[in-house]
Order: sequence, then structure tokens, then C-alpha cells
Amino acid sequence: MKAIVEITIVPIGVGVSLSKYVAVCQRVLAETGLDFQLHANGTNVEGEWDTVFAAVKRCHEEIHRMGAPRVYTNIKVGTRTDRDQKMEDKIVSVQSKCDDL
Repeated sequence: MKAIVEITIVPIGVGVSLSKYVAVCQRVLAETGLDFQLHANGTNVEGEWDTVFAAVKRCHEEIHRMGAPRVYTNIKVGTRTDRDQKMEDKIVSVQSKCDDL
């Protein structure tokens, strides 16, 4: 099953700068071949359910390897059965409606 997922992974107990942990997760996602988009408060990912969640697991493993004693992740998941939809499709749909306003 395909999914579009928003993930926010927060290492706890590592200080206030988190960019190196975000970068590690971006590398993990790139290695999977999944489509993803970093944004200011997380990352959008699209792909097969099992592949996406295996990548989230790898992110946790990598962050723990970097010394984070705790990792907290917030996940939002959307799936559809009526058609195949990409992240870009959703963005284009909203933007086209803005043009009509």
C-alpha cells in the first residue's frame, strides 16, 4: 500500500541543535530511493508503507548510534485506494485553486 507520510523525528538529550540528526535521516531516506521533501518542521515522504516505516526505523537506529538516548517521532499517514496520488499532485491541486481566488 502506498502512503504519503509526514515525519518529525526529535532526538532528546542531545542539546538544542538538531540539524546533524536531520541530515542523517535525509541520508537514510535518500538511500532508500523514496521521494521526500524536507520542510521547516519535518519531512514528507511517499512510497510503499513497509519501505517508509523501515526508513523511519533506520532513522531511529542511526540517531541512537549518534548518542541520542531518546528519540521521539510524530507521524501523520495518508493512504488512498481510489487512485495513485503523489505529494506534488496535492500541492498542485491547492495551488490551482489559489489561482481561482
